[in-house]
Amino acid sequence: MNQDRVKAITLAAMCFALFMANLDDTVMNMALPKIQTSLGSGLSALQWILNAYTLPAASLVLPSGTLGDIYGRKRVFLSGLVIFTIASVICGFAPSLSILIAGRALQGIGAAALVPGSLSIIADTFPEPKEKAKALGIWAAVSGLALVAGPVLGGLLVDTLGWQSVFFLNLPLGAIAFRVTSRVVRESKDPNRQRLDLPGLLLSVIFLASLTYALTEGNAGLWRSPLIVLLLMVAALSLVAFLFVESRSSHPMLPLSLFQNSTFTVVNIVEILVFFTLVSLLFIFSLFLQQVQGYSATAAGLRFLPMNGAFVIASICSGWFASRFGWRFTITTGLILASIATFSLIRINANTEYGVILWSLILSGFGSGLTLAPLAAVGLSSAPSTKVGIASAVINASNRLGNILGVAIQGTILTQQLASNLARSLSTLGLPSNLQDRLIADVLHGGFKVPSNLPINISAQAMHQAISNAFVSGLHATVLVASIALFGGAFLILVFVQPTFNQVTKNSFLSIKYKKQDKRI
Repeated sequence: MNQDRVKAITLAAMCFALFMANLDDTVMNMALPKIQTSLGSGLSALQWILNAYTLPAASLVLPSGTLGDIYGRKRVFLSGLVIFTIASVICGFAPSLSILIAGRALQGIGAAALVPGSLSIIADTFPEPKEKAKALGIWAAVSGLALVAGPVLGGLLVDTLGWQSVFFLNLPLGAIAFRVTSRVVRESKDPNRQRLDLPGLLLSVIFLASLTYALTEGNAGLWRSPLIVLLLMVAALSLVAFLFVESRSSHPMLPLSLFQNSTFTVVNIVEILVFFTLVSLLFIFSLFLQQVQGYSATAAGLRFLPMNGAFVIASICSGWFASRFGWRFTITTGLILASIATFSLIRINANTEYGVILWSLILSGFGSGLTLAPLAAVGLSSAPSTKVGIASAVINASNRLGNILGVAIQGTILTQQLASNLARSLSTLGLPSNLQDRLIADVLHGGFKVPSNLPINISAQAMHQAISNAFVSGLHATVLVASIALFGGAFLILVFVQPTFNQVTKNSFLSIKYKKQDKRI
């Protein structure tokens, strides 16, 4: 087999695995309402279905690159592929929420090896700069394709074959990727391999896990529960300990020296804010379209196409905008556009037609897409050339952290606002507080459906309207928070970062931006 063919097959295998990992992120949002109905879960459990995947993926993305350098990138990649595929089987056959969440966590462990592993293998396979830039461009395009295809494919699978099918889809994809990779891809290691930072890894996992658990399970009263307060204290202490250990380590998992550059620091904060917004809106609007407005999973997935399509188009055009108008102008324009479009969604109600919010979704997706590629390019450009790999992994970890915080915080806001608004509606009907609590719990665990055991003085239609209005009030609160987060990102870019990277040429911008490790929504 000639060398060019080996390179092409290697790139195809890496893209295949990447498509599988990214697709599993986006299809899940279409499956959540059916999972909630099927397994009788509350909103916090739905948050855990998403965060159980993102949490290990965020925690292990940095050390997985080091493991690849030490033990072989192909070996670590194949291990991640096997773990991800086996975890998909566990999820597909999961008889309960606890097993499904455990399977999702195992998937996240596999994904942590797949994404950086595929990048390192591509970089080793295509050593020549122009070939590498082209290969990474194809890699990034596949990531965008998964973004667009995910909601539609997920909706079709859920409606025709059930929610389990979104996991079983990974079996043939994983088998093909494993066979091709094991036969064609050559093994590579870093001759200057470093030790794994185990203390830093453990402390980062403790921090992320305790913070995520506290925010997700705090729906019933964040500050009233001693356990939640204790977990927040654990998160704070583990973060301080992590920063101390990393500052003293000779081989840190997270080199804190990177953050001495204000540009790199602000870029990562803004990455967190953008993904905080994107992921939370996708999560909440998938529930709104299916459980409030009654769309099927397929119909809801199709309605995300314009937003996701605008995101991909803007990502492709962002290089041209940045080279013509400067990176800071491009980023702030995208953030402000997305902030305004997101804020405009505050006018919707339970009966708002899709056409009314269509342009808001498109502009929100376009603004976000216009922002992310320049952010990654600037972040990587601000890092020393010897630390571009770890800088890319840090940006990827920031994306994941934004995912976790978006689902956890915005889900909590939605639940609190929904329960509070629904309690007020039930109080006007003269229901005692204990009956109110039971009905609200039934609603939260029944997919926002009208409970069957209603008191005789409440009609099903009145209850349905109360639930819909309560959900919309929660949606309004999350939309407000999201728009403020995006506007805050624009403020950080304008005020705290100097426009020192406007001299980056178009070609160098394009070669840098494709090193970004995650563009999913």
